[in-house]
Amino acid sequence: MPAKVGFVKIITVSSAGVFNIGDVFSMTPHATSKTFAGGGSFNTGNGIRIHLDKAETYINDKEVIDQSLNE
Repeated sequence: MPAKVGFVKIITVSSAGVFNIGDVFSMTPHATSKTFAGGGSFNTGNGIRIHLDKAETYINDKEVIDQSLNE
């Protein structure tokens, strides 16, 4: 169903983001990433207490390409 759209101001669109105005059947953004993090890295909230005496994160990644993006 067509619609009238007024002024649009785009500040930023990430490399894996999609911005669309209008009718669309399918949108498929593609992106990959790899994250290494140690214990207690992704905790969020109020009043969190984390006690890590000797925490270490070892990374042994011999792969050059993990997943290809077929576009």
